Amino acid sequence: MAFTVLIPARLASTRLPNKPLADIAGLPMVVRVAQRVAAGLQLPARIVVAADHDSIIQACQRHGVEAILTREDHASGSDRLAEACELLGLGDDEIVVNVQGDEPLIDPDLVRAVAELLLSQPMASMGTAAHAIASVEDFKNPNVVKVVLNAAGLALYFSRAPIAWWRDGYATGIDALAQPAPLRHIGIYSYRVGFLRRFPSLTQAPMEITEALEQLRALWHGYQIAVHVNDAAAGAGVDTAEDLERVRRHFANAD
Repeated sequence: MAFTVLIPARLASTRLPNKPLADIAGLPMVVRVAQRVAAGLQLPARIVVAADHDSIIQACQRHGVEAILTREDHASGSDRLAEACELLGLGDDEIVVNVQGDEPLIDPDLVRAVAELLLSQPMASMGTAAHAIASVEDFKNPNVVKVVLNAAGLALYFSRAPIAWWRDGYATGIDALAQPAPLRHIGIYSYRVGFLRRFPSLTQAPMEITEALEQLRALWHGYQIAVHVNDAAAGAGVDTAEDLERVRRHFANAD
């Protein structure tokens, strides 16, 4: 199957200024992301960085990575992706995968698996991924998003709360994990382009506002989200200076 990988990249970052251009073993981070995906995919895929600043475009071009300039004032990443689809002239039936520009350790097999979801789940408008939670601390952590699936592998709900809730086991507090293990959402998405074009115009869902989870808007409006359950956790992204140093050490040791 052919699909397009879109890598949104914003120059502004409150915690890590100029994050897409941060040097990782001689290459800008966003270039590292694009190269890692390109090197690992065994399927035909077009990889495009959707940037909000010309300095990102220039950095990508210097290293042979396709990049397009999008508006600076998008309210969300999905808005930027929708504009990118228009600029690239993608058809409604085509599939795009959103890979964040701060994930230089992304597993290309995960990218492929999330893209293929929309072939195996024709009723789904979006695809994403999850893995089993291994610790009680992660289960209780509101920064760890959980997802519950139906029998067909479609998302029923995403939450920052510990779900599914084990009625008897949690009566005195959460000190163990239910079985089967609850699932942690992995923030990678595939979209049918026609749906992605419509998504920014959908009204925000009350539960989306409460949970601060944009994917709940799709569920609230009746769209289905297919979920690939991965065997392992995804490579951690770069949000802080400490994350950046960890990733730099990884690439230094790899060389």
